[in-house]
Amino acid sequence: MSKKVKQMQLAALKKTFEGVRDMVFLSPDRVDSGTEYAMRKTLRDKKIRIMLVKNSFGRKIFNELGINVKDTVWSGPTLIAWGSDSVKELSKAVDALMKDLKKDPKAPEKLKFKTAIADGQECTLEAAMKMPTRQEAIAEILSCILGPASAVAGCLTGPASAVASQIATLAEPKPEAAPAA
Repeated sequence: MSKKVKQMQLAALKKTFEGVRDMVFLSPDRVDSGTEYAMRKTLRDKKIRIMLVKNSFGRKIFNELGINVKDTVWSGPTLIAWGSDSVKELSKAVDALMKDLKKDPKAPEKLKFKTAIADGQECTLEAAMKMPTRQEAIAEILSCILGPASAVAGCLTGPASAVASQIATLAEPKPEAAPAA
């Protein structure tokens, strides 16, 4: 392969993975064309893309992008999945795909998990499946902020509303007692 072709491939890979912070690395073993088509179709429906990457190119591009992946990941064939809204959805989709492929009695270990990248940091598939999505994390932060604020607001308005209701009760005219016969 000429240097010019390598540079073009590296530039295309860099453009593809620039800005991608959530990925799952897999090792495809004994994947036939029918299985690959079904796998791609299943993931495409979930808006997840996959790409088989040459290890030397992947190592170089991810180091340039600031995503440090262990060297053990770059051994054997490397398939990268990315493109979901969060690493949680991505890892759950990949895990479901791996479980579905294990049902095939001829080749139960077609896909092997290597590592997951969550916001540029390596983690296990189990940890990636438990991480909150962006919306879940924002909701959790807002509840932590708004919880004490609503308690303070309740403490401030509670006594004031009690005093206001007592004043309103005193301000109402009392009905006159009926005269005795």
